[in-house]
Amino acid sequence: MPRSKNKVASHRRRKKVLKRAKGYWGARSKVLTVAKNAVDKGLVHAYRDRKNKKRSFRQLWIARINAAARLNGTTYSKLISALESKGVVINRKILASLAVDNPSTFADVVKFALN
Repeated sequence: MPRSKNKVASHRRRKKVLKRAKGYWGARSKVLTVAKNAVDKGLVHAYRDRKNKKRSFRQLWIARINAAARLNGTTYSKLISALESKGVVINRKILASLAVDNPSTFADVVKFALN
């Protein structure tokens, strides 16, 4: 009896990998073994960078808040400390958007926190 290789499943599995590698350069998008490695590496980077994205956005928000706070005569750490002591619950994303889009409102928040 001849050996069954299940060509349909094998073909689908290979197509799935090559579909994910679409757009990669050279053999990375055409040769199965190379494409497999490239796709695996891409998935590793995607997982890691989903975490790093949150980190880098928080850094950006803190830099923006600090810059705006210094324009208002204080520093980031003093501002955050004052807000926490007053019991103001406002996250850094919103503070940063206030600092960029509405500097006058941000100045009011700083005045409130420091008085």
